[in-house]
Amino acid sequence: MSLSTIGARVARAVVILAAVAVLCGVPALPAAAQITFGSPSDPPRLALGAGAFDITPSNHKDAQTAAEFRGEYRFGDVLSVIAPFVGVSATSDGAAYGYFGFGVDVNFGPNWVLTPNGAAGVFERGSGTKLGSWWEFRTGAELAYRFADSSRLGVAFNHTSNAGLTKRNPGEQSIALMYSIPMP
Repeated sequence: MSLSTIGARVARAVVILAAVAVLCGVPALPAAAQITFGSPSDPPRLALGAGAFDITPSNHKDAQTAAEFRGEYRFGDVLSVIAPFVGVSATSDGAAYGYFGFGVDVNFGPNWVLTPNGAAGVFERGSGTKLGSWWEFRTGAELAYRFADSSRLGVAFNHTSNAGLTKRNPGEQSIALMYSIPMP
């Protein structure tokens, strides 16, 4: 799949999500928002999500898009502005991924949060896309709206690959709608 095709699909998804945000009455990002790093006043959170795994399947015969479900425990800012997390995901074709990683909140005003993140963990492919290794890395970002109660609703976009650990390394992209709930 070409880079332009991937870009077109991502752009289409962003347009759809922006339209949903406007229709749901989510306020616009302030024009002169102050950018800050980290969220020291936010408590740890349980994040749950659903979306699509391998949204840009390669030309390999086993590559296919599948539904994906995620659960993560996000510890909050533990190492200055760095927030560790652990998580699991599963797909409708039987794949499973257990991982741990780190993220950094980039706050655009009090409500909008962009969280670039990276993770590593154990992958079992099930009957779907073969990523080439049992050990995989995931990088990505989540754009979320933070509500007054510190819960968040956002969209996560991730790339998973084995970073060349094995000869076969097709990688995959996924997108998920995420809702995180503050933990006491």
